Amino acid sequence: MPTSNDFDWNDIPLILALARSGSMSATGRQLGVDASTISRRIAAAEKALKLRLFIRDNTGYQLTDAGQVFVEHGEAVYGNVQSMLQASSQEADATAGPVNITSIDFLFDYWLLEHVPALHAQHPHLQLTLQAENQNLSFTRREADFALRLGKPSEDAALVMRKLGDMGFAVYGHAKFADTPRACWGTQPWIAYDDALSGTGEMQWLAAMEPQPRKVLKVNSLSTMVRAARAGVGMALLPCIMGEQEGLQRIGATVEVQRDIWLLSHRDAGGIARFKTVSAWLSQVYTANEQLLCGAASHP
Repeated sequence: MPTSNDFDWNDIPLILALARSGSMSATGRQLGVDASTISRRIAAAEKALKLRLFIRDNTGYQLTDAGQVFVEHGEAVYGNVQSMLQASSQEADATAGPVNITSIDFLFDYWLLEHVPALHAQHPHLQLTLQAENQNLSFTRREADFALRLGKPSEDAALVMRKLGDMGFAVYGHAKFADTPRACWGTQPWIAYDDALSGTGEMQWLAAMEPQPRKVLKVNSLSTMVRAARAGVGMALLPCIMGEQEGLQRIGATVEVQRDIWLLSHRDAGGIARFKTVSAWLSQVYTANEQLLCGAASHP
């Protein structure tokens, strides 16, 4: 069994960074350390642990099986240390400091942003970072403190997950499609997501339409879909709050698809004042805008 008496715990973030990037040079740039120092410290860590953590191939540095186990435990240890430092730091304002929220960009652009000034007016030392992406950023490494997701995520013991509410989707398009009867929707041109997003609730709804409509354009972003709809390319199933604000014609009065909005946070966040403040704010602004988000009312 390897001993770790000589292992430098300061090398844990370095090992985690190399595992993520697979590149000595990229890790060096990220950490502000030259590649030779990275290489030397990795070698020293492997010697202290009596383990081979990485192998190098033509694509870069890859984890060995032992390295994979080390990284899984190392992320948890490093995350707990970060949580300890955050929780124990003394702040002049209980709600001062950084809070990172990640989400699909349209939830920021068409919903949350207009409520940020009121939050800052009440808590001027709060520093929000809004990360508009749908990849799974690490809560353990504090890349994200909160995430807004459409659909219930898989269970994770490190996270607290709760449903905020529903997001409504309806059919929108150029004014030339305004009088299209529902029975004729399948004969009209449609804008759809590309095949990588065919499993979404919106695309499953479109796939069930009879007759099967012509998908004249496939895109991989909502913003492109909205612009195509405004240009008259075809009809589209869009979040109601987005279609209304973009001035598109709502076609049919029915909300066709409802998707859950879930709020994810790290399990340790509940004991830190600024995170409790932002969690309560997210719940409050959803409740205040529930009808708009569900599609029951038009945005002013």
